[in-house]
Amino acid sequence: MNINAYIDHTLLKPTTTERDIIDLCNEAKRFQFYSVCVNSSYIPLAKQLLSKSSVKICSVVGFPLGAMSTASKVFEAQKAVHDGADEIDMVINIGFLKSKNHVAVLKDISDVKMAIGRIPLKVILEISELSKNEIVKACEICLDAKVDFIKTSTGFSKSGATLTAVKIIKKTVRDRAKIKASGGIKDLETAQKYIDAGVSRIGTSSGVAIVTNKTSVAKY
Repeated sequence: MNINAYIDHTLLKPTTTERDIIDLCNEAKRFQFYSVCVNSSYIPLAKQLLSKSSVKICSVVGFPLGAMSTASKVFEAQKAVHDGADEIDMVINIGFLKSKNHVAVLKDISDVKMAIGRIPLKVILEISELSKNEIVKACEICLDAKVDFIKTSTGFSKSGATLTAVKIIKKTVRDRAKIKASGGIKDLETAQKYIDAGVSRIGTSSGVAIVTNKTSVAKY
């Protein structure tokens, strides 16, 4: 199995520099990762660096809180695609979900999906903030919105992906959406467990450590 093809090579820290993005893209090309995942301000640079490679560009929207207006998420997603993003990872409105304002959550996601058309949309649930029932409900809403992936975490909350949550998501969505695990996946053994549990993509800043089977100190 080519584990590199599962990896969204990620760098989303607010202190990320242009040099960091250059290094990220060079690593992605060297190890043939599926994509790089960057903040939208760095899409043009990533596009320039990856133009002659098969590595895709993923960008985040409404990141990392998910609490901004739907209109701002729509604009951010459209701008990201215009600048060269191949995939969008958006954060769900966690507060609306906890308020049981499911109509607003659905509209938030659906409007972004409609705005980007055939571009794959991954919706970040932030599982560390949700109960099992809230995870199930969020997955059901994502299916109604016809998203392409459900993603576990931003990597910026109190904890990241868990196998328990992935199993809950998998049981709920079955094969109607793919799953991306992210947050805290730093070694080959852990990555393999998530793939065995049914994830189709792994978001990590430790991609090099995973594919070379070395220990990483990187924090996603």
